[in-house]
Amino acid sequence: MTQQGVRWSAEQVLALAPDAASRKAGSKLAASGPWSGTGCGDEGTVWGLCKGSGSKPYQTIVDMADPAAPAYRCSCPSRKFPCKHALGLLLLWAADPAAVPDGQQSPDWAAQWLDGRRQRADRKETAATDGGTADAEAARKRAERRAQRIDAGAVELERRLADLLRTGLAGAEQAGYALWEETAARMVDAQAPGLAARVRELGAIPGSGPGWPVRLLEECALLHTLVQGWLRRDRLPAELAATVRSRVGLTGSAEGPAVRDRWLVLAQYDTADARLTTRRIWVHGEESGRTALLLSYGAAGRAPELVLPTGLVLDAELSSYPGSGRPRAALEKQFAAPAPSTLRPPGLTTAEAAARYGDALCHDPWLDSAPVTLEAVTPVPQAEGWQLADSAGGAVPVTGSASPGPGFWRLVSLSGGAPLRVFGEYGHRGFTPLTAWPAGPGEPVTVR
Repeated sequence: MTQQGVRWSAEQVLALAPDAASRKAGSKLAASGPWSGTGCGDEGTVWGLCKGSGSKPYQTIVDMADPAAPAYRCSCPSRKFPCKHALGLLLLWAADPAAVPDGQQSPDWAAQWLDGRRQRADRKETAATDGGTADAEAARKRAERRAQRIDAGAVELERRLADLLRTGLAGAEQAGYALWEETAARMVDAQAPGLAARVRELGAIPGSGPGWPVRLLEECALLHTLVQGWLRRDRLPAELAATVRSRVGLTGSAEGPAVRDRWLVLAQYDTADARLTTRRIWVHGEESGRTALLLSYGAAGRAPELVLPTGLVLDAELSSYPGSGRPRAALEKQFAAPAPSTLRPPGLTTAEAAARYGDALCHDPWLDSAPVTLEAVTPVPQAEGWQLADSAGGAVPVTGSASPGPGFWRLVSLSGGAPLRVFGEYGHRGFTPLTAWPAGPGEPVTVR
């Protein structure tokens, strides 16, 4: 949960919600009216009884002993995790210490569930210890078979790119999306999800607006470079070969030296498709100066387990994934519960941010964007969208600002014409704002 007496903000709680509907429904339950028997214990739990439509109140409990991966239980029939009752309880806990007091003895129904969780965790740890290491020879053979499948898929993809260029890019618009989807499916069969994703992106370009043939040619060239890099991976430097494997879809495991630091959570947001919800969490090390990306996954419709709301600081060790210039890391060990902080990341001018992205491209040519924090920038409207301009006369276009959503208007409202510090992802299409800090004192505001 938190350290004793330290409670999250409402925005940090709402970051746990699996979707917008859950956030709205949970906010309606953030009052003491429907709740009874509430409390929070020293072991990192919050519980309460919520009056519903039935004769018995819903029993709701949240176990936050591991604050980065809370667990929830509610007797309601919802299949969402957390459900609206768990969100409402945490919002009440965050806003009103008197309504959910500290240091309480958990009721029997809560204690029974907690004991079961602790016992299952102990059995799982014992089984992992007794199971020993996996069969290294079998793992090597599986890796070889997968590499062979990817080789075959890469050769086929190269032929299809050559056919496209030979017949002319203009025919791509008439061919429709089915051709691209069929090619992507072939890459999935070849166990190369990274190639499949890039093929699907190609399929969305034809007919997408003025200049689409140029964009299609550029992306085809990048995909061709990636395929050739894979087919010649044995000749590449180790770091670049690791980047190519990752881009193809072989992520491997974190193997870099663990770095302990106080990591400021810069942003957390989810993206979803029909099968998977991906949570991206950006953190910045106070001492190391490194900005790292933590990824967590959940089945479609369910929020990923890792939860690190924006603005908290985590004393922890992170290990890097292989790849030249790749920011992804794994959370290895926490030394204290995440806590609110007044830390802010160091900022760059827009010119320095462009140089930072250019340098990142030298290490990873297939990089869509790089994490940067812009210092003292102001939202400025333009004829075809918005820019973030700095006092040095530089500016960067804001992606999607031709038809901005509510997150961007929060950024404009927070600025009010004054400069801000803004963290986001800088790429060839512009800058995507994620989090902003006001010029003076104040908590970070999520603007995605």
